Amino acid sequence: MFWSKGYEGTSLTDLTDAMGITRPSLYAAFGNKEALFRKALDLYEREKLAYVSEALDAPTSRQVAERLLRGALQLQTSECQPRGCLGVISSMTCGAEAESVRTDLMARRASSHQAICERLQRAKLEGDLPAAADAGGLCNYLLAILQGMSVQAGSGASKQQLETLVETSLSMWPGR
Repeated sequence: MFWSKGYEGTSLTDLTDAMGITRPSLYAAFGNKEALFRKALDLYEREKLAYVSEALDAPTSRQVAERLLRGALQLQTSECQPRGCLGVISSMTCGAEAESVRTDLMARRASSHQAICERLQRAKLEGDLPAAADAGGLCNYLLAILQGMSVQAGSGASKQQLETLVETSLSMWPGR
């Protein structure tokens, strides 16, 4: 439900109906909606975003970028789950009432950003990226493409449109 509707768009009734439980059971099992959302995010990151940590282990920066983009493509175009990214969907719709959720989403995004930037900086130090390459700029570019793919997938972009975006991004990647 969170993935389809975002944090604030998901009601307690949506959650209890989807899980086939009562509100008291939800509270007993998870504490509250926010705690359940955080558990859902943790599970989403472990299962659906496992490709990210695997991508960071790729031997070249281009392979890192390719594995990130293709992993996102596979996730965004799967027929068995909602389109879009749980974190992106939820962060775009969080208002003042859900500031702690928004703060958590921003911290998770910052952690991913840092890991990708560090990997690209390492690639530059190893000579995999040209000396003039801006590792931080490439990191921001890559994250913007990944987030954009999520938004586009959630708003109905076809798999072919997203594949074209991946191919175009990879054709512009500097280095090997």
